Amino acid sequence: MVPLITMKNQLKRTYVILAAVACSLSMTALSGADFENLFNGENLDGWDGNPKFWSVEDGAITGRTTSDNPTRGNTFLVYRRDSVDDFELRFKYRIVGGNSGVQYRSVEVAPWVISGYQADIDSGTTYSGIMYHEKGRGILAQRGQITKVIADPENPSRHKVEVVGSVGKSEDIQAVIKQEEWNDYTIIANGNQMTHVINGRVSSITIDEHDAGSRKSGLLALQLHAGPPMLLQVKDIHLRRIH
Repeated sequence: MVPLITMKNQLKRTYVILAAVACSLSMTALSGADFENLFNGENLDGWDGNPKFWSVEDGAITGRTTSDNPTRGNTFLVYRRDSVDDFELRFKYRIVGGNSGVQYRSVEVAPWVISGYQADIDSGTTYSGIMYHEKGRGILAQRGQITKVIADPENPSRHKVEVVGSVGKSEDIQAVIKQEEWNDYTIIANGNQMTHVINGRVSSITIDEHDAGSRKSGLLALQLHAGPPMLLQVKDIHLRRIH
């Protein structure tokens, strides 16, 4: 009989290989494809959010909170023209202060309030690139992790996160992120696998097998987080649907 610890290690290596290959194939196959432009660089046509916080500055979607104009809770700019399911999304971002993220396969639970998968963006050194379930299951993959999200055997409505592999050390991923400058972000959602990539470096991979909490389709949105004053800018937003 193969020892349990050996079988577990083999399973982890299998997920590392499969996830890495899937990510590589997705990025290669789509690199030369035509992408839909979701932002015209001039105004917020197709997008909807609280005008107290969202505008267009210097050709970029700009979300801004100040000490005189704070948001009382997390607020979102929602893309209204269509929903997303299986896709590759590419965009550039810069952030000064605070925390933000890009929501996808999400739902609107109140006006400009979104719940669902989030590719995190952080002005600090910890959270950019993680997988977070906004107003839901919380962190599903820390930076550097390949995770599998499954149902809790004792209560299928609840979930468990299993770390099944690694894409590198968090500090090494952070080293490629430019503080307060423009960065390239790619999100690939294909079936139940979600991959986040910043400046060409895979930051996390999530395999969501939790039927009660996973989503295959939903809204795309940008987040401004409640808290200290912050500035988020996003531009060059292009989407390619995976069929």
